[in-house]
Amino acid sequence: MLAGGGDRMDEYDGLRLDRQLCFALYAASRAVTRLYRPLLDELGLTYPQYLVMLVLWEHGPMTVKDLGVALELDSGTLSPLLKRLESTGLIARSRSADDERSVRIAPTESGVALRDRAKDIPLRVACATGLELAEAADFRDRLRAIAESVGHHRLALDEPNEE
Repeated sequence: MLAGGGDRMDEYDGLRLDRQLCFALYAASRAVTRLYRPLLDELGLTYPQYLVMLVLWEHGPMTVKDLGVALELDSGTLSPLLKRLESTGLIARSRSADDERSVRIAPTESGVALRDRAKDIPLRVACATGLELAEAADFRDRLRAIAESVGHHRLALDEPNEE
């Protein structure tokens, strides 16, 4: 007899931890983030700070709002990251002349120079996954599709029912 009094496993099979997509994503995310840690320690960055720098290296100066949209982070999460990056001299913040409420973020010379030291990180991480480049690209695209699908599903759940 199983714990909980049942003797049939089939009806609860979907509740097994090894069957959960969410747990597989969670475990993989933690493992990959741990893989980045020593590489980013060499740069003096945390993983979230690295993501901020990736966006700035790719797009250049932008508003805090646009940066938050790109990283899917709210301002409460983003502000401490930006303060730390500013205190280390990697970014500069400035208020917009047109709108005092809008803050622009730009990489400093040191922040731009850090890009050269970071350029090998993606390949080093990709090699550690054991995936071929095409497999990794396909997997990344599938993860993005899941995120988009779940985002749309959540939006549908948040909308009020019209009867």
